[in-house]
Amino acid sequence: MSEAVATRRSIRHFLPDPVDPVVLRRVLDKARAAPSGGNLQPWNSHVLSGAALARLCEAIAAVLPLGRAAHAPEYPIYPAALDGRYSASRHEVGEAMYAALGVTREDKKGRLAQFARNYRAFGAPMLMLVHMPRYMGPPQWADVGMWLQTVMLLLREEGLDSCAQEAWAVYQREIRACVAIPEDHILFCGVSIGRRAADRPVNGFPVSRVPLEESVTFVEA
Repeated sequence: MSEAVATRRSIRHFLPDPVDPVVLRRVLDKARAAPSGGNLQPWNSHVLSGAALARLCEAIAAVLPLGRAAHAPEYPIYPAALDGRYSASRHEVGEAMYAALGVTREDKKGRLAQFARNYRAFGAPMLMLVHMPRYMGPPQWADVGMWLQTVMLLLREEGLDSCAQEAWAVYQREIRACVAIPEDHILFCGVSIGRRAADRPVNGFPVSRVPLEESVTFVEA
């Protein structure tokens, strides 16, 4: 478990090697043991590969040139008032990623090209789309997060990698046109699944974590 936690990271360049669906089914079957309040198990997902994944990627590629006019996010991905160390962490990891890619702040075309790779699942052979009933609240969103972490760690156990991408929710209209996600469900994220291209700098740049003292307070008396 410690090894899985230490080696899991968001992979943004996958090898094209197919993932054995039997392996993924085993991972998802084990992940059913993830905790949830009241045992609601609010997670739902569709797993796409092959022609189905290719159709979805092409559908989004067709509207990408429209820019923000084509966006229809299901929810605000970041708080509007994000500040302090939270804002600093987001900025830092973004700059580290683009530096690893050799893309400067002034290279708008390069940054847009990397953004577009989100919607090719970074080359992964499988994409899992995660959704839940719209009436679910923050506690159930947390439950889905615990399930996702369980899935991603079990993928590491199988020698596989992943990238959880809330960016897919921006194009939920195109996704719903390709995938039968119930209208009364909210699309939370996509999870790209495959094997990392270990030699790619975008998969190896440092990702800092705040010191334990900044996020945890021990109370003894």
